[in-house]
Amino acid sequence: MSHVLVNLSYINQQPTGLMTYGVQIAPYVRSLPSTLLLPKSIQTLGALDLSQPSDQIYRIPANMTADQGSRGHLRRLLWTQFTLPQLVRQLDASLLFSPIPEAPLGIGRKPYRLVVTVHDLIPLRFPKRFSPLTLYSQNYVPQVLHQADHILTNSKATADDVTKFFGISPQKMTPIPLAYDQKHFRVMDLPTQPYFLYLGRPDPHKNVPRIIEAFAKLPIFPEVELWLAGTPDPVATPALLQQAEALGVGNRVKQLDYVPYNDLPKLLNQAIALVFPSLWEGFGLPVLESMACGTPVITSNLSSLPEVAGDAALLVDPYRVDEIAHAMKLLVVDAEARSHLREAGLARVQQFRWEKTGTQTAEVLHRYSA
Repeated sequence: MSHVLVNLSYINQQPTGLMTYGVQIAPYVRSLPSTLLLPKSIQTLGALDLSQPSDQIYRIPANMTADQGSRGHLRRLLWTQFTLPQLVRQLDASLLFSPIPEAPLGIGRKPYRLVVTVHDLIPLRFPKRFSPLTLYSQNYVPQVLHQADHILTNSKATADDVTKFFGISPQKMTPIPLAYDQKHFRVMDLPTQPYFLYLGRPDPHKNVPRIIEAFAKLPIFPEVELWLAGTPDPVATPALLQQAEALGVGNRVKQLDYVPYNDLPKLLNQAIALVFPSLWEGFGLPVLESMACGTPVITSNLSSLPEVAGDAALLVDPYRVDEIAHAMKLLVVDAEARSHLREAGLARVQQFRWEKTGTQTAEVLHRYSA
């Protein structure tokens, strides 16, 4: 009987976009004859209680995740290369599925099929010299993708990038959009507070300096603030706050620390709008999560973001500060525009369900495990 081995070795306790994807699709993959490879430290997986032994769970070391920094990543790559092939044979799997682009590299025909998911190729679009992530994306990822029997992507934009950078045929890929947690991100009927919200890291491609510059170009609304929510960076964050001071808005730009997952819905619900004019995204989960909270969204007209937002957000050229500033001004002064985007966003997110993502993923895996 065909059997799928699901490599969740990267899962840890901090919910990031990659973690969320693995957690949410796991229950649908379990509908197939499958085994989940999970770190010993993980006792719950979304709605799944893993405290009881199960023949669909195989425990692996818990020191191979981002929690251990670069050492954890290195341990996982070594484990993937040398231990994972042994587990595929031991557990008699006909298909190995990895929700991130990691898999054993080998010469010649594999004794199993391989399906992997690619979330973005941002390290290649915005390379950093000597960055381990850039080197990983330049040298390791293409080998994995060329050896894969099939590739899942979270957007057509990411599939196009895989073709652009690696020359892989679109016929070898299936774009399956991500989704959001319906029970978590929802309208809470809270009063709107006078702040715009940016949600994410201060990485260069996230375009935060232009957000601050656009905010500074707004007409004077002394009560309106810009909140930057995400783990501060020791170099980028002080530079951003210095930029705000130089532009005369230092007292109205507020840097929040990492926002716990449980606090995100309230933060989103009360914002005037999410400002997310990223230069590139593989998908852009904050856009969906904001719309699900009834919060208007300003986002980019590039990459996957129009695929996610459709006509339910204000799409801007992320390189044009004046466009970002105009969109922000509109949402401060025009209650009708805010109301329209609120209703359009709530309608739009109905298209994005983890049930749909998980079912489509399981269908692909079933096809390649037969």
